[in-house]
Amino acid sequence: MKTESDHYDVLVAGGGQAGLIAAIVAAEKGARVCLLEGAPRTHRGGNTRHTRNLRPMHIGPLSVLSGTYDEAEYWDDLMRVTKGKTNETLARMTLRQSTEAVDWLEARGVQFQPPLGGTLHLGRTNAFFMGGGKQLLNALYRHADKLGVEVHYDAMVTSVEISEGRFESLQVGDHTISANAFVAAAGGFEANIEWLKEAWGDIAENFLIRGTPYNRGDLLRMLLDAGARQIGEPNQCHAVAIDGRAPKFDGGICTRVDCVSLGIVVNRNAERFYDEGEDFWPKRYAIWGRLVADQPDQVAHVIIDQKARGAFMPPVFPAVVADTIGELAQKIGLDPATLEKTVADYNAAVQPGKFDHTELDGVHTSGLVVNKTNWARTLDHPPYSAYCLRPGITFTYLGVEVSEKAQMQMADGTESPNIFAAGEIMAGNVLGQGYLAGIGMTIGNVFGRIAGREAADYALHR
Repeated sequence: MKTESDHYDVLVAGGGQAGLIAAIVAAEKGARVCLLEGAPRTHRGGNTRHTRNLRPMHIGPLSVLSGTYDEAEYWDDLMRVTKGKTNETLARMTLRQSTEAVDWLEARGVQFQPPLGGTLHLGRTNAFFMGGGKQLLNALYRHADKLGVEVHYDAMVTSVEISEGRFESLQVGDHTISANAFVAAAGGFEANIEWLKEAWGDIAENFLIRGTPYNRGDLLRMLLDAGARQIGEPNQCHAVAIDGRAPKFDGGICTRVDCVSLGIVVNRNAERFYDEGEDFWPKRYAIWGRLVADQPDQVAHVIIDQKARGAFMPPVFPAVVADTIGELAQKIGLDPATLEKTVADYNAAVQPGKFDHTELDGVHTSGLVVNKTNWARTLDHPPYSAYCLRPGITFTYLGVEVSEKAQMQMADGTESPNIFAAGEIMAGNVLGQGYLAGIGMTIGNVFGRIAGREAADYALHR
């Protein structure tokens, strides 16, 4: 790799949404910016290329969003999924500054589309990118190019020199680059199976990685080894239940199975183990990866009948279909008698009520060890369908602690004057556990803008 210079005002590592936005903001403020993307151009953008939406706070309709989604409701949603494990100051700041996210992106060429329906329930809360994350990335890369941001691909950082908390330079292979300010936006360590095993044990071998294979956490490890203060726990992550036939890496969002709340989920022993109707899917889908990880062989199966067909976005792989529950059990490798009993017991426990998948309808089961609290309908309309589920890791929450100015905090209690962080590498400041659909992109957007602004201000006025 050969850069145009050996020194820049602002150097950014990571070419996903957070790093791109930081580079753009810094360039718009007049800084000379270089962005290093560890992936090849064909796979640029980290996990952003697999995303569909972000979750912005708004008072009144906003672009493709309807109604109002205010701070009180947003905060309540965040508290329910994180169980309070968040930095309230940074989290509330993120929610408030998310009001600018859609306008900011649209002004730089990103297009949005009306929201999807079915099990997503996101018409009021989440703004969907027209063409998904790749369209967002392409628009931002075009804008960065117009601003003169220098971008390099296949540019994985191999070492970082930090002296008393101050960034001095880094290396990409044998090439050394220095800068007045550095923005770390290179993601988490979800593609590093050995690191996952340190936190999860050997069961991590059975995890599938939904996103980029390039997020191995190398830069994160370097920063922690150089004295950055760690935030988050190594076994906390965004983990969803995905189709068990998905590839080991890079399966993306099309492998997610979104019909859990419309049916029942059983483990290898053909037994239910959790309430499928606990809450709306966008507020609960990210717990199912961890739930499946706790089951034998890290495998489960979601089972629906014909009534659920067409009410959710189907994954890329077709369902296994059969005319009877016993036949379905044989096809998916479960004991037929046990699955037939599980389904019969569930059907007998369903209480009368008016099914309404757009609301928490309270249609529930009664008398089971594990009851379903909403959307409980009998499974009695063949053909029956099943999807195999495995844990799909999206991104990890272990990262570096930051301030309201996105400045990296050091373990000795000091603050780095010229190292800033944005995106997954610092998302654990807001997400101590759990997940809320679209909030990862919101964190990347907000802290990307902050990091770019603060890095440029330091670089140009130090």
